[in-house]
Amino acid sequence: MASQPDFSSETFNRDPAAGIAMLRAQGEVVEVRFPIVGRVWLTTTYDAASVMLKESATFTLRKEDGEVAGLRWWMPKSITAVANNMLTMDEPDHTRLRSIVDEAFRRRAVLDMEPHIRGIADRLADELFATGSPADLIPRYARILPVSVICELLGLPLADRPTFIAWASAMTQLRGPISFLRMMGSLSKMRKYLAQQLQFARERGGEGLIAELVQVEKEGGRITPDEMVSMVFLLLGAGSETTTHLISGSVFELLKDHARRDWLTADWNRLGLAVEEFLRFVSPVQFTKPRYVRRDVEFGGVHLKKGDRVMAMIAAANIDPTVHERPERMDLARKPNRHISFGTGIHFCLPPAGTHRGGICAASAVHALARSPARGETPAHPLARPPRHPLDRQVARRRGQLMAALHARSLPRLGRLVGCTKAR
Repeated sequence: MASQPDFSSETFNRDPAAGIAMLRAQGEVVEVRFPIVGRVWLTTTYDAASVMLKESATFTLRKEDGEVAGLRWWMPKSITAVANNMLTMDEPDHTRLRSIVDEAFRRRAVLDMEPHIRGIADRLADELFATGSPADLIPRYARILPVSVICELLGLPLADRPTFIAWASAMTQLRGPISFLRMMGSLSKMRKYLAQQLQFARERGGEGLIAELVQVEKEGGRITPDEMVSMVFLLLGAGSETTTHLISGSVFELLKDHARRDWLTADWNRLGLAVEEFLRFVSPVQFTKPRYVRRDVEFGGVHLKKGDRVMAMIAAANIDPTVHERPERMDLARKPNRHISFGTGIHFCLPPAGTHRGGICAASAVHALARSPARGETPAHPLARPPRHPLDRQVARRRGQLMAALHARSLPRLGRLVGCTKAR
């Protein structure tokens, strides 16, 4: 087994490029160990990750008997039921569900939601700064924004959204036995609620993705009620947490460097380019789900046997020096930018729900946090002081706290963001 960094250590957090370079020096594909998952082969280059993700007949999410890679026998049935979604399915079920969801998203016209997303981002930023300082950006902004957008996308009743957001938040706070029990309770309540909303949509119609999924089902789409509930959970998990980490990581990187911040705030037309670089450099998803090897195969210079498991390290692919010039350096004007933060192959993140919505959320968040609500102006130094250090990055890139302090001397209501991190 390869010498590997501790992916949850502060050493790796401070300099992930060094740990990735150590792995890459040992080969394109190396054997490592993860908690719970155990031993698994890991890609360290862009090309190896791309091949693994595209060759879905060789590298599958399930065994021939249907067992999902990464799940364990001792996991509660409620978790395995939710995990039985499009993201863990191979062909032909993946294409069957993908076509249904693509059609539902097309009808929902996610791109038309951009003004709504910007409005939510601005409102939450105003609320954040209105309460004074310090304020933790993760639970009070970066986590709430994407879930609020998902509520809008699903078409959930306004009165239900605070409860739904609370459930979603509880499902991300897994730190011990008590929080696990709390998460399981929220999971059960959310499953029951979503099943109820699907039934309401069948009986009454409505607006939003839930109603569109029901309509596609009525028009002949082959999707079971359980698959519909799991699909909504997939949207919540894949679309919410990753966007949270993208927002917090983007703000963190701007806090670290005055030149980047000034370059961006001087011309907000550059924001689209900047978000692409945030996606590459932050890599909100560090690793893919494990895949099973369906046949003996030579891959990345090693011989993999049928039944072995392999994961793509997205973070390594995104800083591969054979693809990106000076990859360890953040360049907000980088062109071209061949990151694979949304994956590739048949499991490429849903367009437009993931690709566009996540990017729009991050762009809207950065703009909202760096503006002056009172005047519509950008302060000279809206993001003023860098945090002490980044926090744990595991499968998804996380940060424990990102604090924002409001100074009375600054422009009205926004002032300067002062960042710091605190381990949890």
